Amino acid sequence: ARAMGADRGILIQTDEDVEPLAVAKLLAKVAEEEQPGLIILGKQAIDDDSNQTGQMLGQLLGWAQGTFASKVEIAGERVKVTREIDGGLETVDLKLPAIVTTDLRLNEPRYATLPNIMKAKTKPVAKKTVADYGVDVTPRLKTLKVVEPAKRQAGIKVGSVDELVEKLKGMGVA
Repeated sequence: ARAMGADRGILIQTDEDVEPLAVAKLLAKVAEEEQPGLIILGKQAIDDDSNQTGQMLGQLLGWAQGTFASKVEIAGERVKVTREIDGGLETVDLKLPAIVTTDLRLNEPRYATLPNIMKAKTKPVAKKTVADYGVDVTPRLKTLKVVEPAKRQAGIKVGSVDELVEKLKGMGVA
C-alpha cells in the first residue's frame, strides 16, 4: 500500500487467530484515532471467506455502508456506491464517513513500480499490539471437526421425458 501511495501504515501484531468481529473492533479503534472519511475494505477475507468484517465495522462505528462496490464516486460529503444485484445494478448514496466493501469489478489492479517500492521502505509503519487498543481477540468460535462431503453417486441417462418424469416421481421429486 505504501508503494502505491499510502503515506504511512499501521501494523497490529498478534499471534492469535483473529475472527472477523475482533478485526472489526480493532479497525473501529483505529478509525476513532485516525478519523478517516472513508474506509475501503475487501469483500471477503482469504482465511475464512466470511464477508463479515465490513458490515460489523459499519455497525460498530454507526457509519453508512455500501457493500460489494463495483463503482465508487465521491462528491463533497457524499459517496455513491454502485453494486451488482440479481436484477442489474443498484446505486446507493451514502453520507460520509462511510464504509465501502469492494467487488472485483471495482477497478483494474495497479501494480507497484520498483522506484515506489524502494521509496515505500522509508515510509513509517507504526507497530501496535492488540493490547494497545484494549480489544479482546479471544476466539468465540471453536471448530469441532471438518469432514469431506460424501461422494456423489453416478447419474443415470434416460431416453425420454416420460422416463425422466417417472424416475423423478420414484425419487419423490415430481
